[in-house]
Amino acid sequence: MRNVQAEVARILIEKLGIAESEINPDTNFVKDLGIDSLDYAEIVMDFEQTFDIRIPDEDAEKLSTIGAAISYIENKLKEKGQ
Repeated sequence: MRNVQAEVARILIEKLGIAESEINPDTNFVKDLGIDSLDYAEIVMDFEQTFDIRIPDEDAEKLSTIGAAISYIENKLKEKGQ
């Protein structure tokens, strides 16, 4: 099985230029990382492309922390049998 946590961390480090030490499951995308809605939309698109999944807008709005995003992606991959 893929290491979703490592892939998510890689995407965030590349896109946002943040340190790996800033990434933990409780890190909030907006409050802790200060990203805006455009950055968030780009990150969600990166998640979709990297993991070959679809994240509906109503689901994306609920993914406020890195941990929530990782859990969501892992569940989507399980549904696909990956």
